[in-house]
Amino acid sequence: MAYWLLKSEPDVFSWNDLVARGAEGEPWNGVRNHTAKLNMMAMKRGDQAFFYHSQAGKEIVGVCEVIAEAYPDPTDAKGVFVCVDVRAVAPLPRPFTLAEAKADPALQGMSLVTSFRLSVQPVTDAEWAHILASVGADQLASQ
Repeated sequence: MAYWLLKSEPDVFSWNDLVARGAEGEPWNGVRNHTAKLNMMAMKRGDQAFFYHSQAGKEIVGVCEVIAEAYPDPTDAKGVFVCVDVRAVAPLPRPFTLAEAKADPALQGMSLVTSFRLSVQPVTDAEWAHILASVGADQLASQ
């Protein structure tokens, strides 16, 4: 299993919106960055991702799961980009902020800190476990 971080502006599509979609989940569409596209093409069913509120909040608020692998993004008229489907797994006990990530020596190499504009990012096993432990959600590491 691989880990990822997906960014969304909460006033456009929030964690609560994903939760409301239930088991059917939601297509993660509208991404128009080639590096993010390659990251989505690498995603496999069962991979997990942090759901990150960008702009307002700047914080990881939940864990979601990839339920459908990359397919053509129906919102892309040119057919260049892909999307994946994700569903909510669980909220974090408390948000983990960008400020915390930047201040944490263990996360200085994390894409969230080094490539903060990228909307779909890989997360290492160590980063995943560290963030979950930091917010008291160690039990999510085994799901």
